[in-house]
Amino acid sequence: MTRKKFTTKFKTKVVLEALKERLSNQELAQKFDLHPQQISTWKREFLNGAEEVFLKGKAKNAKTEQELREERLLKTIGQQKVELDFLKNALR
Repeated sequence: MTRKKFTTKFKTKVVLEALKERLSNQELAQKFDLHPQQISTWKREFLNGAEEVFLKGKAKNAKTEQELREERLLKTIGQQKVELDFLKNALR
């Protein structure tokens, strides 16, 4: 027997339904053809990782700022190299 693979979209849909608490886990399990324990597991994982959604955004922005800084430095180094090459050729 092979294990079912569920997409993140499907898992999110199930977890959001579970968080609404309109239906019990048992009812959701019947609705989505799952085991109730699976819903509890996904819900726990979702709630444990919820903080990362906001941290990743900040880390992503910080990385982007770092990349921009590196690009500016590389551009400056490139300009200085061109100037040095020009001056070396002018002295010959």
